[in-house]
Amino acid sequence: MSTASGGTAPKLWVPGDWNAFFGFGTNILVNLLVLTGLLRFVLKMPDSLVFGRILPALGVMLCLSTCYYAWLAYNLAKKTGRTDVCALPSGVSVPHMFVVTFVIMLPIGIQTGDPVQAWEAGLTWVFVQSFVLILGGFIGPVVRKITPRAALLGSLAGISITFISMSPAAQMFMTPVIGVICFAVILANWFGGVKYFGGVPGGLVAIAAGTLIAWGSNLLGLNYGGLTLGNLGGSFSNFGFNLPIPAIDHTFGGFKYIGVILVTAIPFGIYDLVEALDNVESASAAGDSFPTTRVLTADGVVSLIGCLLGNPFINAVYIGHPGWKAMGGRIGYSAGTGILMLVLTCFGIVALMSALIPVVAILPILLYIGMLIGSQAFQESPHRHAPAIVLALVPQIAAWGKVQIDGALGAAGTNAAAVGMDKLGQVGVLYKGLETLGGGATLAGIILGAITVFMIDREFVKASAFAAAGAVLTFFGFMHGEAIGFASSPAVAFSYLAVACLLFACAKYAEFAPLLPAHGDGKPVPDAAE
Repeated sequence: MSTASGGTAPKLWVPGDWNAFFGFGTNILVNLLVLTGLLRFVLKMPDSLVFGRILPALGVMLCLSTCYYAWLAYNLAKKTGRTDVCALPSGVSVPHMFVVTFVIMLPIGIQTGDPVQAWEAGLTWVFVQSFVLILGGFIGPVVRKITPRAALLGSLAGISITFISMSPAAQMFMTPVIGVICFAVILANWFGGVKYFGGVPGGLVAIAAGTLIAWGSNLLGLNYGGLTLGNLGGSFSNFGFNLPIPAIDHTFGGFKYIGVILVTAIPFGIYDLVEALDNVESASAAGDSFPTTRVLTADGVVSLIGCLLGNPFINAVYIGHPGWKAMGGRIGYSAGTGILMLVLTCFGIVALMSALIPVVAILPILLYIGMLIGSQAFQESPHRHAPAIVLALVPQIAAWGKVQIDGALGAAGTNAAAVGMDKLGQVGVLYKGLETLGGGATLAGIILGAITVFMIDREFVKASAFAAAGAVLTFFGFMHGEAIGFASSPAVAFSYLAVACLLFACAKYAEFAPLLPAHGDGKPVPDAAE
């Protein structure tokens, strides 16, 4: 552990912040480029709305969030005297970016033919979610205290392997001349310790190399990366300063769709709450313990401010804190990224960036973060809990598999119900099972992981309590169901309840095999052969 000399204030910027700044900044930039594409080409929103209202409001939210978490890191460093404290990363919630686009704004936009009403519905969706986060911040510390680390990190690892890593990896290998080469540049620097050109950050080198390859391929007629001079020239038309202005009337204008909004806003608000708990635990495992309530409520407050200014995307603490810390990030990288994003969004520079830089050159950074978080679950948990981590991964894998099937069937103009569960089952596609297992995957992973951890540790009363909690959550649709409701998945809920009874009976009446000597993490383990 690194400590500061007595009485000195923490440094706001250290050399390692450059690496994290370019890495985290490009991560945020990828999300900005993606959501800009969703707004312009999926929702068909006019550029005046995208670059004049939404992106400036988004920039304010990002700046407030990243500066706040830099301030928390500064306070922690000052309080502890440590010089290795790293700020929590934060930004637009990527899963919710797609949910609010395709589940809320797109259907309403198609129904009304008015992109402004679609935007208003998105603002109301974030408004509701913000209050779920604010209120949840006060119960979050209790959940974190009673839940095993392996369960929290295992569920998080499932997200990192599937929804964070798989898409970037696939896109990299669709354009391997850029993606694979940039990935090697990043790994050589961030894992292998290779220094580039007098200490230039590996993330910047990778982006520069990918951009050069993409534009160089245009000269040869190969067009790797899909960049054109026409798009680059057209991007300058969006230059200009756009001051964020209140959109309170538009936020409340979306309440006419509140029935549709509540179906997803409440459960996804709870998802954000649980994921933030996972990420706070991840930072703690890396040595930086931040106050849970302040973190969770801050997400809600900055999201609320953002939506009242016109931003229909929720803020979230990101996974990846150990990655930015490992590459030298401390306090300044977070605030610096937020200030940069404010400039990019308020001056219309995002349009130029999207036309200049191939996205595939940035995607390897997301895969790197996925690798790091997936491995952290095993590295920072007791060795004996490894089976629980694997089980906690499974619901996320099921949810990801269902998304892939739905996308494939949707592209063919059909869906699982129309094809029929029996026909899908005949070719090995167990759609109903994936749907049930992957419903509320983050919560399901935590519950299943916690039950297994407590069984491994022979704390069967605690295991029983988590199984009972799983029964309640399932019964009301928070997990293993399509939406919140009454008796959403009664058979699964009954199964959890039966398991709770079984485990409680084990705690009271069962005889146990003797424990073998401790190994690895210092605690005896059961003799499985007995």
